[in-house]
Amino acid sequence: MTIKIVTDSTSDLSQTIADQHDITIVPLYINFGDQSYLDGVELTREEFYKMLPDHPTPPSTSVPSVEMFQNIYQKLSAEGADQILSIHIAGSLSATADIAQSTLETLTDVPVTVFDAGQISLGTGLLAIAAAQAAVSGMTMEEIVSMLKDKALRTYSFAALDTLEYLRRSGRASRFRSTVGSLLSIKPLLSMHNGKMDVDRVRTEKGAIEWLMDHLANLHPFEEIALIHTNAPDKVEAFRQRAHPFLPSGKEPIIAEVTPIIGTHVGPGAVGFSCISKGISNL
Repeated sequence: MTIKIVTDSTSDLSQTIADQHDITIVPLYINFGDQSYLDGVELTREEFYKMLPDHPTPPSTSVPSVEMFQNIYQKLSAEGADQILSIHIAGSLSATADIAQSTLETLTDVPVTVFDAGQISLGTGLLAIAAAQAAVSGMTMEEIVSMLKDKALRTYSFAALDTLEYLRRSGRASRFRSTVGSLLSIKPLLSMHNGKMDVDRVRTEKGAIEWLMDHLANLHPFEEIALIHTNAPDKVEAFRQRAHPFLPSGKEPIIAEVTPIIGTHVGPGAVGFSCISKGISNL
């Protein structure tokens, strides 16, 4: 029984890691005005962040088409897949999983199971890697899905943003209730767990990093952890050094620059982490 794993580009898995684990990535779209780009295929992160600050209209994002999912599932079937597990960004944030599910109404080539990770960024990516490893080990689809449900309850993502500006531009700043003057000076804080995104704020970058460190301490020890950033390699390296005491020994964490799909909303300068904790937190 050959089980193939599919995820989407919001999982922030590099092509190298995806190839290593035989994971197929379905790209979402970045839209700058009338021009659409396949995320990670037709627009690099470097190109995106050069365009982002000064483009006359804020970019938008859109999900893959049913036809794209059909083509990918059919290709994997032709290559020998007996079953496919398709793991995607939280349905509370994107319709990607819904589009994948709707594909199954006309797909007859191969059985596909769609799994809503309830996560974002490498929160989804870490679950996809776990699924791929389980498939290689010989677990059945039912066993893999049961395992993922358990891990998803212990998976968290956190990000400290540099500015509210890009949340405001993308229309996602409505949860921040304050005057315009105070909004300009805050550091937004985002956390994602089990399909729910929470927001918080602090006044300084130092306070934002301490917020991340508090969550590291509360969720430690980890099964897996990955560090994330948006066009901020120096900042994520400084955070890695601060986080070192909480990182699993003998294993370097994945460090990933967040996809433009997410960068559209959070902007440059964000830093954070995704993890699978060894226990369920009371956060």
